[in-house]
Amino acid sequence: MREGSADGEAVAEHEGIVVIALLDYGAGNLASVRKALLAVGADVCTPAVAADLASARGIIVPGVGHFATTEALDDQWRAGIAAALDRGAALLGICLGMQWLFEGSSEAPGVRGLCAFPGICAHLAANGRRKIPHVGWNSLGMPRASGLMSGVVPGAQVYFTHSYVAPVTDVTVATTSYGVTFASAVERGRIAGVQFHPEKSGDVGLRILGNWLRAL
Repeated sequence: MREGSADGEAVAEHEGIVVIALLDYGAGNLASVRKALLAVGADVCTPAVAADLASARGIIVPGVGHFATTEALDDQWRAGIAAALDRGAALLGICLGMQWLFEGSSEAPGVRGLCAFPGICAHLAANGRRKIPHVGWNSLGMPRASGLMSGVVPGAQVYFTHSYVAPVTDVTVATTSYGVTFASAVERGRIAGVQFHPEKSGDVGLRILGNWLRAL
């Protein structure tokens, strides 16, 4: 049995090995995400085809860059993710991966998101001296309690790098303000997402990844 820790708390499998499928669709370096997952007790695989998702207890869609990149997550991948969710797996989107959970983005109007959550992601318009993209540490607000954000205190700092944001809706479990207030974490059922990079957010990021893993 493999165990890891987030803020000193053990993360163990429920039945056998906790296998997390980390999707590589050409939207960023996976090395830091993989390292953080190993730190909280996950065994990580990078599936070559959608059929490889059959053994995963959880699926992570990472990514940075342009929303059009998500076109690589075609109908076969969508079907594989849907089948995994139907059998009880969980899904987590990180940064661009979180935006993909919505219906789409104004960055690439012709590209469809997963449509797990309602709404269209929009550009984070510059406001005064604020620069776009939004890069660096910023704080989290907590509009309501959630399993994903358990143990994370309001005002906790996490690391962002992005130019587009998801709307604040009833699935929002954390918000951040940068000129405007946007959804920085979302969760409903077994689908969740974070706009920031937990793998680059120190103990707070590991806490959030550990929360997600423990819920599998």
